[in-house]
Amino acid sequence: MNIIKAKSTENGWGLNLGELARIWKDGCIIRLNILDRIKKAYDSNGELANLLIDPEFAQEIMDRQAAWRRVVCLAINNGVSTPGMSTSLAYFHSYRRDMLPANLVQAQRDYFGAHTYFRPRGSFHTEWYKIANLKI
Repeated sequence: MNIIKAKSTENGWGLNLGELARIWKDGCIIRLNILDRIKKAYDSNGELANLLIDPEFAQEIMDRQAAWRRVVCLAINNGVSTPGMSTSLAYFHSYRRDMLPANLVQAQRDYFGAHTYFRPRGSFHTEWYKIANLKI
């Protein structure tokens, strides 16, 4: 829903996400009851930035997050792939944080292409091979 909302805003489509959830439920194989709840959330707040901010969804996620983590950990520890569950858990964690580990990805790009990376004090470039005594 967030991707659809972002593209709608960017392109001026003016999509009503609550109505979109209703259409999906009525005209598609996705006939899940959660679509009624999604419609209700967007009908209550048409400017809702993310379903994780809706009070009902937020409370449900907060109540179930410990179990969610246990299931993902159990799957990982047993070598079971859960790409949807683990990725959505990572998204949930990143959505709640002020500071994200994205600077690690930036640092990796800087190492391979001198792209710089951002820290709270500004933008930096490091000559990584000098730090690690590596020959590139």
